[in-house]
Amino acid sequence: MEVEVRGDLEYAIRQLKKKLQIDGIKRELKRREYYEKPSVKKRRKQAEARRKLRKFNRMRKAM
Repeated sequence: MEVEVRGDLEYAIRQLKKKLQIDGIKRELKRREYYEKPSVKKRRKQAEARRKLRKFNRMRKAM
């Protein structure tokens, strides 16, 4: 990942944060901060799959 800095450092920091958020790196770091029990991990993954499926179905209906 690259963020090109052409002067305004604050702007470059905002761009980097945006790219990290889009790539999901911030969420991943926050998730790995503490140990997650296997049962909790399984429930989280199932919930993510349900959300993803609902989003896919919404997108398909919109077409």
